[in-house]
Amino acid sequence: MSAITRYPFPESNHGQGPQSGDSRLKSGGALPFLLAAGVRQGTELIVFSGHTPPVIDAAAPADSIAAFGDTYTQTVGALRELGASLASLGLGFGHLVQLRALLVGDPALGGRMDSEGFSRAYAEVFGTADNPHLVARTRCQVVGLVNPGWLVELEAVAAR
Repeated sequence: MSAITRYPFPESNHGQGPQSGDSRLKSGGALPFLLAAGVRQGTELIVFSGHTPPVIDAAAPADSIAAFGDTYTQTVGALRELGASLASLGLGFGHLVQLRALLVGDPALGGRMDSEGFSRAYAEVFGTADNPHLVARTRCQVVGLVNPGWLVELEAVAAR
């Protein structure tokens, strides 16, 4: 990963990122944040198409949230799908430099995106003992995705 430089947020009070009040999960534990990631010239950038969650309940209607689970479950599944795509190219999560999360408002939360559910799943993959690397990331709420049952779609950029 020497082609990638990761820039942490400064310890000072910064108006964005973890210092803006989004540094801890409601369920406990710190969120791993990164200010930016740099990629050296001559490094291959690999831009991944959107990765979506797998079906977890084949008996549920194919266009329902029940077929895919809540935001946490869908994020775990989408990250597994992304991990498989990375592995198919001989890469791992440590090669990622950017992750964009498109989150649909959850009807169970009054139409608000489940940032906590996404962040819990994210924190299980990034900034861990198995993968200490962090990525530049964005979470945004969108009106909808291709399948009405999807609450999550992930886009990613890797470098090698």
